Amino acid sequence: MNRITIGMGSCGIAAGARRVQAAVERHLRQAGSETEVRITGCLGLCYREVLVELDGGALGRCLYGDVTPELVPALLDGHFQHGVAPVDRLIARGADLEAEHAYLATQHRRVLGRCGRIDPESLADARSYGAYRGLERALANASPAAVLAEVAASGLRGRGGAGFPTARKWQLARAAAGGDRYVVCNADEGDPGAFMDRNLLEGDPHAVLEGMILAAWAIGAGQGIVYVRDEYPLAVQRLHKATQQARAAGLLGRAILGSPLDFDVSVRRGAGAFVCGEETALIAALEGERGIPRRRPPFPVERGLWGKPTSINNVETYANVAWILDHGAEAFAQCGSDGNRGTKIFSLAGDVRRGGMVEVELGTTIRHIVQTIGGGSRSGRPIKAVQIGGPSGGCLPASLFDTSIDYEALRGTGAIMGSGGLVVLDDSACMVDVARYFVGFSQDESCGRCSACRVGTRRMQEILDRICSGHGKQGDLEQLESLADLVAASSTCGLGRSAPAPVLTTLRWFRAEYEAHIAEHRCPAGRCRDLVRYEIEAHVCDGCTRCAEQCSSSAISLLGAGIPMAIDSGRCSRCGGCREVCAFGAVLVR
Repeated sequence: MNRITIGMGSCGIAAGARRVQAAVERHLRQAGSETEVRITGCLGLCYREVLVELDGGALGRCLYGDVTPELVPALLDGHFQHGVAPVDRLIARGADLEAEHAYLATQHRRVLGRCGRIDPESLADARSYGAYRGLERALANASPAAVLAEVAASGLRGRGGAGFPTARKWQLARAAAGGDRYVVCNADEGDPGAFMDRNLLEGDPHAVLEGMILAAWAIGAGQGIVYVRDEYPLAVQRLHKATQQARAAGLLGRAILGSPLDFDVSVRRGAGAFVCGEETALIAALEGERGIPRRRPPFPVERGLWGKPTSINNVETYANVAWILDHGAEAFAQCGSDGNRGTKIFSLAGDVRRGGMVEVELGTTIRHIVQTIGGGSRSGRPIKAVQIGGPSGGCLPASLFDTSIDYEALRGTGAIMGSGGLVVLDDSACMVDVARYFVGFSQDESCGRCSACRVGTRRMQEILDRICSGHGKQGDLEQLESLADLVAASSTCGLGRSAPAPVLTTLRWFRAEYEAHIAEHRCPAGRCRDLVRYEIEAHVCDGCTRCAEQCSSSAISLLGAGIPMAIDSGRCSRCGGCREVCAFGAVLVR
């Protein structure tokens, strides 16, 4: 039977997947076809959405991208009836589509292995691809201690950012005094440019639930909670459906699969505070209090939710646990580097040709992700840097792109792995402005409890604002460094202590840009409005007047078609609109 699968993650839906689905169903009704239509999550190729996989006919299995409702009739008839594929939309063809395309071929897809393949709203589909297989074996044949030992042997470290050994955290929670225990999944993904947890929850929610059940068996917990950010409605919807299906199948509730384990999971929506990604603030929010980090010790594994031992891991960590118990610790440990076993998921975004979800072996270089998988610069301009790890991470120059993706190597550069956001910046990005953005984000999201973070980030932002406006002065960089060190040393929680990282890494690797802003009153990237002026090269301009029509401040002389334009610097707002619409490259930034 012919089959049509439509990518229905948030990225696909935003690109028009629901309209494509409606067009597919309408065309099949009109043709009287009984072709099966199913949905799936994000395959990772977000840059080619809407994705549609057609299986059957003379062409067999093909994956098409950039599908629109208007294209649907010709696409379906061409593939299934005439054996003709639109070459410009064809991404891959063959039994193993992932091996056929450059974006997927060099990845190491384990955690994302079912994403883009299964229907995330179907438990039966997930189980046909191996979901809950490891859980079944563990509950039938392995004691909680054996599960702990298997996770320890794998070398799995938490994928939320700090890289703490997962088995060690579970051992501490199991050994802590007290009767009740909790398993919490931190899905409060708030980093700008990060969408790993969202795609995993939307594409394979049962992998996360399976990992949580295994954690409960290992530490002796009876209740689990997924704390997911409120801005992820589709993830919340599919999580609710997954828990209902698992409960009906005896995978949640009392005596799971006939074992002594009683465990259930509820889904709680976050209130939108970035700081609730910090585990003690998350606990406070779950208890109905304001999400403010608490001092540690005691740690959550000793006294967490409602004062009981609580193990908190992120979405990717639990999905890795499910993989380990299915395939074994030895298979897991064969991938990665010393001390950094397994894979890591990154959301690849920014000035890169192929943006989307990437899963690579730990130890892979930044260059491989950006150039080989991502395809290099989208704009054609040289890539200047990557911003890795979100507001708690850092900015690394292209000269460090051969750095391995592992916890220790990144820490040596001043950056961190973080949860996995990777934003690519070309040479039009001003690194002072980038640092200002992330410090401003951290300042806005500060809970305000400790003055080091609340006041320190504000003072840092004020200095960066002054530098970007052309009013920087000698001593500003030294004061920035001093403030950054103070905030890092004195803040209560990990988010506050890491908030200065974007400033410290840009000062370390892009100091010349700061100095140009201060000493020369010049932004080398042409990004800071107060430090640039726009000019039109008369010998390049053909007088088409598009720039004048675009200019909202009427700063461009409109003398007539064929006559070179000119910009009045006194009236120019430096919005850059003229540069964007000029088809001849006549607008320069000085």
